[in-house]
Amino acid sequence: SNATVFSNIKIKVGEPYNENVINEAIKSLISLGYFENVEVQKETTLEGLAITFVLEEKPVLKKITIEGTRRISQKKVNETLELKEGIFLDEFKVKEAIRRVEDLYKRKGYDLTEITYHIDLDKETGEATLAIVIDEKRVVKVRKIVIKGNDTFSDKRIKKLIKTKEPGFLRRGLFKKDLLEDDMQRIKDFYIKEGFGEVSLEYTWDYLDKGVYITIKINEGPRFYIGTITIEGNKDISLEAINELIDLKEGDIFTKEKVELQGLEIQSLYFDRGYIFAQVVPSSYFNPQTKKVDITFKIVENEINYVERIFVRGNQKTKDKVIRRELKIYPGDKFEGEKIKKSRQELENLGFFEEIRFDTEPGTKPNWQDLIVEVKEAKTGYLSFGGGYSSIDEFIGFVEIRQRNFDYANWKTFTGAGQDLSVYASMGSLTQNYNLSFTNPWIFDTPLSFGFDLYRREHDRESDVGYGYQEKIKGGALRFERELNDYLKAGLSYRLDTVEIGDVSDDASSALKAEQGKNDLSTLELSLTRDTRDNVFNPSEGTLFSNSFQVTGGFLGGDKDFLKYFTRLSLYFPMPKKSVLESRVRVGFADPFDDTNSIPIYERFFAGGSNSIRGYRERKVGPIDSITGDPLGGEALFVYNLEYTYPMIDFMKLAVFFDTGNVWANNDDFLSDKLYSSVGLGLRVKTPLGPISIDYGWPLDVEPGEDGKEGRFHFNIIRGF
Repeated sequence: SNATVFSNIKIKVGEPYNENVINEAIKSLISLGYFENVEVQKETTLEGLAITFVLEEKPVLKKITIEGTRRISQKKVNETLELKEGIFLDEFKVKEAIRRVEDLYKRKGYDLTEITYHIDLDKETGEATLAIVIDEKRVVKVRKIVIKGNDTFSDKRIKKLIKTKEPGFLRRGLFKKDLLEDDMQRIKDFYIKEGFGEVSLEYTWDYLDKGVYITIKINEGPRFYIGTITIEGNKDISLEAINELIDLKEGDIFTKEKVELQGLEIQSLYFDRGYIFAQVVPSSYFNPQTKKVDITFKIVENEINYVERIFVRGNQKTKDKVIRRELKIYPGDKFEGEKIKKSRQELENLGFFEEIRFDTEPGTKPNWQDLIVEVKEAKTGYLSFGGGYSSIDEFIGFVEIRQRNFDYANWKTFTGAGQDLSVYASMGSLTQNYNLSFTNPWIFDTPLSFGFDLYRREHDRESDVGYGYQEKIKGGALRFERELNDYLKAGLSYRLDTVEIGDVSDDASSALKAEQGKNDLSTLELSLTRDTRDNVFNPSEGTLFSNSFQVTGGFLGGDKDFLKYFTRLSLYFPMPKKSVLESRVRVGFADPFDDTNSIPIYERFFAGGSNSIRGYRERKVGPIDSITGDPLGGEALFVYNLEYTYPMIDFMKLAVFFDTGNVWANNDDFLSDKLYSSVGLGLRVKTPLGPISIDYGWPLDVEPGEDGKEGRFHFNIIRGF
């Protein structure tokens, strides 16, 4: 309509003529997508210039016809076209639509499919018909792949690199030309990494006998090796310190990628010492005499830079001091890379931020820079409710209100001070659990943590999950923890519990029946933890070494007197493709004293099941009741787990594990009896409900009290939605 045109011209009668305004009007009309061509005619009149816009409208696509679809439905082709009847016809968009359909057929293995189209235009009505004709041909399969010129590597090694495959078991062997072109780059990249910097490839494919015969010709060229390695320009960092960092040595296979990575590592060495603008430029020279590649790292050190000021940006809720107190670099310090790396880890471990970025801005004097800490806040408070199933608690429903960035002094939002407040309640087929927990990680503006817990827990008798009795616990705890350095923390806590044991089976042994009754426990616990993990939520390297020693009773009062020691050592090793190997050992000892003759059953160690030795029933590894077969636990524990996790997709990991261990009734028997072992597979899934783990373990030994071996699934799905 004229109204649509005039609304996009934006020229008024009577205003001064402006050529730029005319050009903008032409661009605006063309951008509508309605017109094939826009021209402007100017005519001088007594009143001024008369402007005429001459428009050539695009035809309207009245009808789309598709012929020849048999192997792919016409509906699927229509969806891929993304063209609709009634729109203005744009031949560029038609060509793009045809290309999408061609790609669809190629993905399905119909690489030889030919697609043509024709546009019939009725000039009187301005309407057009698009006719698409598809000659599908037949699916193309790879009959044979021939490799030539590969003197260094076998045909099998080359074929393993490429995704184009000959037909095989559960493999159709479809031919896709685009995929074959990508395969050529894969082969080339492989050769370059192996030192063949001048490798060249060519390929041909012939369609014979209803299939494709592919020939790949490789011209390997010479293989390059490293000759001499020279360092130039270093003044403030010794040659010895740089050489200790260099992994390359004479005779190694030469690749440009290796040398560049080595240059970045040397640059990181300078960065760690405050030379944030140091430059390391690697160069290589082929020595015709030695037939090797000599490498030179040219270093421009520049000056040491210092931190003048630190600015925190992006934090809308979190107080500046919560972020600043986690930083390990301060105004006046050198710009040391290790301190910045550690600062990032500490901020990530808070769990308050989706993104953390460090940057610099020039300071007020030479060689001084401002450090910029920019964060993007994540959600830290939530109301979660839901249900799940675990091998220990069976079915359970729960509700939790939690704020991990709580601030009791901020009455508007109660957020921003980095405190952790949680109110949790759960009820299930076997358990009831109510808990109020609060932690302030910094009191008196020092790295001293204070917290308290109030709780009530019940677990009904259920032999299938290792409980031969009903257990009721109510109590509370006060906690203190002090950060001694970047990796070491010491803790002190006091706990007062009332524990009631009942509902023991009538046919249980006297040892189990003796545990019935109500007792008050008064416990003081000391802990020491060394944590060098790169991330507490998802570690890939580092060590966790925790130790706890507790005294119950004695000078603290209460009905039971015993000592308890528990230690855990976990080692994390980064593996290829972001996989991780974890080696974990747990050891525990408990010892009664004074009037207490044995450790109460609810304070003993247990093993077996999802959290210790998978493949065995919950808590069933170790001493068991001679009559009912219920677990009795013991004074000594040893559990070792070796687990390898491999990320399959962003939110899912595959786990392979080996578990072994046992529980002994008395400390003197520690490691005197056999260890019960298992192997298995598992999945680790990250969901909005929280982490889910599913494991299948196969016991390598017969479970105590059983006649044979039987594999078991272990589930842990307990988080909200």
